[in-house]
Amino acid sequence: MLSHLLIKNYALIDQLEMAPDHALNIITGETGAGKSIMLGAIGLLLGNRADTRVLYDPSVKCIIEGSFDVSGYVIETIFEEEELDFAPTCIVRREISPAGKSRAFVNDTPVNLETMRRVTSQLMDIHSQHDSVLLGSNEYQLQIVDTYAQDDDRLRTYRADYQTYRERQTVYDHLMNEAGAMRREFDYNNFLYQELAKANLQADEQEVLEQELNVLENAGEIKERLLLASEYLDNPEQSVVALLKSAVGCLNQVTKVADQYRALQERAQSALIELRDLADEINTEQESVEMDDSRTETVRERLNLIYQLQTKHQAKDVATLISLRNELEQKVSKVLNLDDEIEKAKSKAEVAQKKMTVSAEALSKVRLSVLKPIEKEIKGLLDDLGMPNASLQIHAERGRPTPTGIDTVSFLFSANKGVKPQQLKNVASGGEFSRLMMAIKYILASKRSLPTIIFDEIDTGVSGEIAIKMGQMMRDMAHTHQLISITHLPQIAAQGMAHYFVYKDHSAAKTVSRVRKLTFEERVQEIAQMIGGKSPSPSAVSSAREILEQNATV
Repeated sequence: MLSHLLIKNYALIDQLEMAPDHALNIITGETGAGKSIMLGAIGLLLGNRADTRVLYDPSVKCIIEGSFDVSGYVIETIFEEEELDFAPTCIVRREISPAGKSRAFVNDTPVNLETMRRVTSQLMDIHSQHDSVLLGSNEYQLQIVDTYAQDDDRLRTYRADYQTYRERQTVYDHLMNEAGAMRREFDYNNFLYQELAKANLQADEQEVLEQELNVLENAGEIKERLLLASEYLDNPEQSVVALLKSAVGCLNQVTKVADQYRALQERAQSALIELRDLADEINTEQESVEMDDSRTETVRERLNLIYQLQTKHQAKDVATLISLRNELEQKVSKVLNLDDEIEKAKSKAEVAQKKMTVSAEALSKVRLSVLKPIEKEIKGLLDDLGMPNASLQIHAERGRPTPTGIDTVSFLFSANKGVKPQQLKNVASGGEFSRLMMAIKYILASKRSLPTIIFDEIDTGVSGEIAIKMGQMMRDMAHTHQLISITHLPQIAAQGMAHYFVYKDHSAAKTVSRVRKLTFEERVQEIAQMIGGKSPSPSAVSSAREILEQNATV
């Protein structure tokens, strides 16, 4: 249940705090005093969108925080799935900065709005005028049936099976849609692949071949220059090696006389060794250079093939051609194995469809089994709410699988004797809708372990004995749920265990909305004003006191 609510800097609320009773809480106040503002703030905890226009002071952030006592409610699974810490007290907070940035927290852990909605949907349910519009939709009516049937596990199983089926069917459909185009392109892709495969391209061969061709085409000049260089270095008659050898001999003689020149001698000796090695290597290279016209032509042809393929495929290098070859190989292979792949995809889709059908049938069977009980219970409650001639029929039709199953349900309603039940949006008035919605909420309350239920003027269009009965129904629901009811009816207000009054405070420079918990005597005066107007008569005050005292003993 909601144990504490804090609203700061929201709309007309500067700061508001309240600690609702665990049972039935009543909220009253003049029109425009701020009751709907409170609901708007609570809606932010349910993940509703917000903007900076809700800030009372545009320079300060808005904070909405709710503390919920969740001990005894089996909701740990959601916290585990969302990787949130679970505690007997769950604190949900929403912040909106002056810049418009929204932040959400569950037990001080930052979460996105979808996670916040998922958590708070298990903590609180708000009935508003919007629900009366929703009641006319088949989707909402199906949700009512599911809640009554308590088929969450079956629905969860079906949705998982449906998702698997859709994914596999999509793969199969995609293959079938592309099969024709893939087959049409096969001959062309196969020709290109065979051409590249036959070329047997290697990653670095272009650079290697270009270097080799450069040597082959200039073999004569290269051999001549290497030979000349070799002779300069090591010609038997006169060479750099012979001259350096003589220089080393001279330095050897010097070191015998003066050892301080040994470093020069050693450097000269080292240079001599290096020059001899260089001369030998140049000679070896010179001997290895051959003028091979056949090899030259072979290399030219290979490079021409590479250049042609690069031009044809607009490839900058061999690596790009190899990548293209691999892609074409995959396309060709896919077509060659297309029939097998299509058959496998079809088989997987069929298996998933069968599994989904079994889940859908199980879910549908449970739904159908509760339609008559729902009709019977709602009919009984409508009798108590002054609609003895009302009738409700729930029709179910089967159709193609959707994310919610194979069932479509329609609530057909008639408030009057002899009038054929029709779609809700066509037949129910405001007061009739309120009583029907009250009956639905009443029976669903016994099916859900929902800590807090908020009614926003669910009593619209009713009065007198019907209002008393609705108040008693709320009080019954409050035995197992925390209820917060915004009302204009004294019959319902008198049923509350706690009564909060919302009002506008004009004492400061800017009007603010405030709320205070009423004492017993203040409740007498408030309910008397709800009965007899702003200046209630003594009889109205007496009536207010009487119904409060009567309810206090119930």
